[in-house]
Amino acid sequence: MRELEIGAEIENMEKARAYVTEQLEEAGFGPKQIMEVELAVEEIFCNIANYAYKPEKGDVLIRCEVTETDKCRITIAFIDGGIPYNPLERSDPDLTLGADERKIGGLGIFLSKALTDSMNYRYENGKNILVITKERAEKA
Repeated sequence: MRELEIGAEIENMEKARAYVTEQLEEAGFGPKQIMEVELAVEEIFCNIANYAYKPEKGDVLIRCEVTETDKCRITIAFIDGGIPYNPLERSDPDLTLGADERKIGGLGIFLSKALTDSMNYRYENGKNILVITKERAEKA
């Protein structure tokens, strides 16, 4: 298991993304899956950076763990001490409505859920813990 703790600020998003990408590449994930996870990581990190600590500033711990059993899986946990918030309680956006008719927000988490195999949230010991997983596709 590897960890990266950085300031939850938009300027650090590239560091967060690069850290996760390195773990995915080392585990043998292909370009399509790497791109999918990168998008989810960017959405989640941006949400933490923009909303978790306002107006204060804080850190986010990103923990990656690769497990190889019958399939290779990466588990990525985002841990912050910001305002308690479970993004999974929010309703998915109604994509049948036009962009000008939909409520603002929620599309990033919806996209992140669609691009990963699982997403879970818990609040524990004063920390928001959002965990995503992705299984590596079998090589053709």
